[in-house]
Amino acid sequence: MGLFSVSAGYGGPRHPGRGRLALGTTAAADGPYRGGVTLVDPVRRWRARSGEALFLRVAGPHGHRSRTRIHGRPGPRWFPPDAAVRVVHGDASMFVGGLRSLLLQSLHPAAMAGVASHSDFRDDPWGRLAGTSTFLATTVFGTADDAQAAVDAVRTIHARVRGVTPDGIVYAADDPDLLRWVHVAEIESFLVAHDRYGSHPLSPARADEYVAQTARVGRALGALDVPETVAGLRAALEGYRPALRATPAAVDAAQFLLREPPVPWTLRPGYTALAAAAVESLPTWATDALGLPRPGRVRVAAARAAGHGATRAIRWLLAGQPEG
Repeated sequence: MGLFSVSAGYGGPRHPGRGRLALGTTAAADGPYRGGVTLVDPVRRWRARSGEALFLRVAGPHGHRSRTRIHGRPGPRWFPPDAAVRVVHGDASMFVGGLRSLLLQSLHPAAMAGVASHSDFRDDPWGRLAGTSTFLATTVFGTADDAQAAVDAVRTIHARVRGVTPDGIVYAADDPDLLRWVHVAEIESFLVAHDRYGSHPLSPARADEYVAQTARVGRALGALDVPETVAGLRAALEGYRPALRATPAAVDAAQFLLREPPVPWTLRPGYTALAAAAVESLPTWATDALGLPRPGRVRVAAARAAGHGATRAIRWLLAGQPEG
């Protein structure tokens, strides 16, 4: 999937006593209170409103309905509750990984041509984000039937996307090798971001489990020879390098994401922090191709600090949404 590939906003079922705090309570643990209203209530209300706004930005206006369906509908799932893919895709590090994956994916001329010619990411970036995040959440957390239906819907769309790049390269969105590239760039980005910013980084064995589990989705979408280990994932990424370059459309997309972000001014500081973390985590050959400055030691430290701060803030906000 493409722009802003995140499902962290959907997460998983809440644990008792964690997140989604009931508003207006006066439990002794909340500290001093006056007139039955604790002093922390204004902070809770702000946190709940901000978390709700963030969730609806990511999941779309029907996010609550989708989350109820994804987590509440009974039936077998593609992945068990303790699956590594659930750990990664339910974490706020996906916000960094999603931005990184789009920048990386743009370096494939055919993939970028398809996005530029057949996507509404400029006109409706939040709608595209909602669709992508819902797809990721459905395939990871939803029932097997819903996951397959989501895959079938995407494959129907891909079957209609055809074209020729400005350089005369014929492309098709359902080309197995192009699908493999999108998958490899996406999963490698999610894994790198989670390793740096995830609340529970994976062990090497669990990282291999993650790659193997996501391969199921990649194959379902039509990709072939999908890697199932971290070593295989890195080798696949390296294997694409001769075909990668920054076309004018790729540079334009990077400018849109990094210099003209589709977010209101109130969210710019947080978005800028996520973007800095995403760029810093790219391999140098990718930043060089996109014309992005190589971060020095000080800038690397600043970007990582910003990434940690932003992802921690996102976790705190999303965990403060009230039940229902």
